[in-house]
Amino acid sequence: MTETASSTRPQLYGADYSVYVRIARLALLEKGVAHDLVPVDIFAEDGIPDHHLARHPFGKIPAFAHGDFHLYETGAITRYIDEAFDGPPLQAADAKTRARMNQIVSIADGYVYPQMVWGLYVECIEKPKRREAPDGGRVEKARAIARISLDVLADLLADQRWMCGNALTLADLYLASMINYALEVPEVREMFFERRNLGDWWQRVKALDSFQKTRPTS
Repeated sequence: MTETASSTRPQLYGADYSVYVRIARLALLEKGVAHDLVPVDIFAEDGIPDHHLARHPFGKIPAFAHGDFHLYETGAITRYIDEAFDGPPLQAADAKTRARMNQIVSIADGYVYPQMVWGLYVECIEKPKRREAPDGGRVEKARAIARISLDVLADLLADQRWMCGNALTLADLYLASMINYALEVPEVREMFFERRNLGDWWQRVKALDSFQKTRPTS
């Protein structure tokens, strides 16, 4: 049984620059769920606030509340959003397509985020902004895994409109948030658009109203 639009307004705790906070926001917007983004700075000089540690004992973002129901971990949050609220489904009904979606989400978590966001975007874009030298070894490793990741994603996408067929799913939302940062790295951008179907997918992602509304402000 799903919740209606008049149910308790969900609260999402985090920062809009966070990849994982954005994934949760994308899911909420795609489901048409009115919600509040409550700012939390886990990098504050005086440390992570105690009230946030009460929501997320590991001190990360996002955390989520829907009435008296509380969650952390983006995978749990986004699946709850999809299953608890009315709106277009973000997970396929059939077992094989759903398994493929979960596989792509796992690829995003295990390879795209640590290597293409942290290993390339942070090392090659963010560190130079702070006048810090990139870790050459980390960049080299990330570059190799980025190539494999993009090959795999291009193969899985094939001639489909979205990653798991013709309907938007959580797999697209996960990748959209991560790829947005990764494409700021020139060599990632070059590798990405060499795979034409990924470029076509990206144009569809960028056109989503939810994607435009969740652009980071900092």
